[in-house]
Amino acid sequence: MDSIIQPGTAPFWVALLVVVGLGLVELVSVLLGLSASGLLDDSIGHHGHHGPDGHEAGLLGGWMSWLNAGGVPILVLAVILLSAFAVFGFAIQGLAAGLLRPLPAIAAMPLALGPALPVTRWLSRGIARVIPRDETSALSQADFIGLVGTVTIGPLDQGHPGAVRVKDRYDNIHTLRAKAAPGHRIETGAVVVIVDGSDGLFQAIPAPQELGSVDSSRG
Repeated sequence: MDSIIQPGTAPFWVALLVVVGLGLVELVSVLLGLSASGLLDDSIGHHGHHGPDGHEAGLLGGWMSWLNAGGVPILVLAVILLSAFAVFGFAIQGLAAGLLRPLPAIAAMPLALGPALPVTRWLSRGIARVIPRDETSALSQADFIGLVGTVTIGPLDQGHPGAVRVKDRYDNIHTLRAKAAPGHRIETGAVVVIVDGSDGLFQAIPAPQELGSVDSSRG
């Protein structure tokens, strides 16, 4: 183990382990019919760095806009940033060890983070052009009202939220946290209509039969 974890590299190994953990979380969430990155984007989009007037709030909002220039999902952005941080950290420590000795971790971390930030911005722009992505964070909550979807985690009632999979007008897929509207209980697999929502939580009702047929034919 000592031959793997060289002095001053512990923060960069932690960053790589977090990347692996985020990948596992996303994989498990997809297998469960959710998308961790989509849910995180929804949460940040509704509660995050936007003020009540719709403008970005403060220094954090400005940094997020600059860093995520490509508009990739937040989970993907975190993976890019942590990976770049680790790569630069190992490179800096390797160079320092070759010249004299590894730097203290507290000194190596800001040196690695400095180049990792612009590299993350550059890579996010490139990746956004290549991979398809869920555009949930670019839509307001009102844009989902009236969409037809399928319950993927249920049943939906007035208790704990479940999940509804919908397709927006751009044919992007979204997984929404949802409850049934008062007076309804909706089983998993049922076709529903999103009728209301606030603070990242939506309400759904069973879809009329003709809408259910259309939704099923769309796949």
